[in-house]
Amino acid sequence: MKKVLNYLKPYTLRMIIGFIIKVSGTFMDLGLPWVLAYILDDVIPYKKVSLILWWGLAMILLSIGARSFNIIANRMAARVARNATEKLRHDLFEKILSLSGTQLDHFTVPSLESRMTTDTYNIHNMIGLMQRLGVRAPIILIGGIIITSTLEPVLTLVLVAVLPFLGLVVYAVSKKGIPLYLELQKSVDKMVRIVRENITGVRIIKALSKTASEKRRFSRINDEVVGKEQTAGMTMAVTSPIMNLLLNLGLTFVVVVGAYRVNSGASEPGKIVAFLSYFTIMLQAVMAITRIFVVYSRASASASRIAEVLETAEDLEVKAAQSTTGKPEYHIAFEHVDFSYTNEPCILDMNFGIKKGGSLGIIGSTGAGKTTLVNLLMRFYDVTRGRITIDGQDIRSFDKQELRRRFGVVFQNDVLFADKVYENISIGRELPVERIFESAEHAQAAAFIEELDDRLDFKLAIKGSNLSGGQKQRLLVARALAGKPEILILDDSSSALDYKTDSLLRKAIRENYKGTTTIVIAQRISSVMKLDHILVLEEGQMVGYGTHDELLENCEVYKEIYQSQMMA
Repeated sequence: MKKVLNYLKPYTLRMIIGFIIKVSGTFMDLGLPWVLAYILDDVIPYKKVSLILWWGLAMILLSIGARSFNIIANRMAARVARNATEKLRHDLFEKILSLSGTQLDHFTVPSLESRMTTDTYNIHNMIGLMQRLGVRAPIILIGGIIITSTLEPVLTLVLVAVLPFLGLVVYAVSKKGIPLYLELQKSVDKMVRIVRENITGVRIIKALSKTASEKRRFSRINDEVVGKEQTAGMTMAVTSPIMNLLLNLGLTFVVVVGAYRVNSGASEPGKIVAFLSYFTIMLQAVMAITRIFVVYSRASASASRIAEVLETAEDLEVKAAQSTTGKPEYHIAFEHVDFSYTNEPCILDMNFGIKKGGSLGIIGSTGAGKTTLVNLLMRFYDVTRGRITIDGQDIRSFDKQELRRRFGVVFQNDVLFADKVYENISIGRELPVERIFESAEHAQAAAFIEELDDRLDFKLAIKGSNLSGGQKQRLLVARALAGKPEILILDDSSSALDYKTDSLLRKAIRENYKGTTTIVIAQRISSVMKLDHILVLEEGQMVGYGTHDELLENCEVYKEIYQSQMMA
């Protein structure tokens, strides 16, 4: 919680002012029963109507002042909660963007989505509530005890005797409630994951008639969330009836003792009426405190989840840059690289280099480690052993942003955003329109862009669902080319293209990006056979490296792939 509460520091002055206003309004509320007691016991006996009216006017002014001050303070509290949560969401989003691949795998995307939405909402509720009821309720409770002790010390002792029991109930229940809310949020993470999977794959679910099965799967996790919500809610709800019971018992004793004292002449009716009024508003204050503890318990669980992300340390190793003598042989070099996502290695002794402006094709079966090589090169993960260099420098010595600016990349499952065609290609780089059209031309996308309504201003649907698969891939290639990258990576970026378009795309890249080092990951041999070198992978190991002709002679795996694709 401490990490989250630090976001309130910039608003300290506003909170102090709001606190003063809230306290003033609360004291006005506390003054109303006291004035009522004074009118009943000291003013009415004089039988002066004007005096009664003046004190009645005082009660009206106190009531108006209390309401006005509370409204102003509540609005200030809402503004603080809004602004602090906005900054918290911004920092959390920024931190999520900086997480390494290993850290993203650890947290999982659905959990991070839940922390960005549900957990920050819980924090927002807590900040606002603590400034409203968190100030008002304790002041009413403590102030009420002080005032009633001046009116009726004996009756106040009855009330005070109940408070330790109330405090014990709140402490015990809250201590048990926070872990329950943590478990609840974990179940919410699972539900978000299932919803996300189903919405993403809704077409395939319908196509394979899996709707009923997915309904059952969602129903199970939904029932789990409801069950944990019910357990946590019922646990925290115990405070309300117990407190009501204790306070009503106290109120019964107050009425009995008060009646006895009035009857014996030890007290006055006005004081008893005032005391009952104080008891009522103090009862409301205690109930508000129980609500605060419920909200705080939920927010505390959310705060720990948010802090876990914000406090995650950088896990990508930073190495000092080393001076190199002479021009390095390779632009990109993998030097005896090993890597594993878990305990099982998935890349073993990867050792090869690509010269400046050269091209490399990577081919192999599914799960052979092709995309993993790209993840390592762009430092989404760090190698387990060995090193990767660019221009002779270990990539771990580069600033991550500087390193990634060198690349133009199309990932295997890349994303188009619900935005204009221009923005999807420029992707925040504010590139000139001429550059956008040039890259679209090279990516074989210009022709269909010209046919779209509004051309570059055409608005794509989410994930580009209003385009065909081939059109989406060509836009993604245009995005990668638009920045004139030093290194171009195309990871299975032509699988939806026909052979003619694929051939024209490869030709345009060869002719217009001669100084760019190109890495092409493909399933089709036709997409890589004309590149300078081809790397053949099988179960994370190099089983072949060379030109197309060399591999046909000395690599059985490559020869089998060639025969299955080209000889059919």
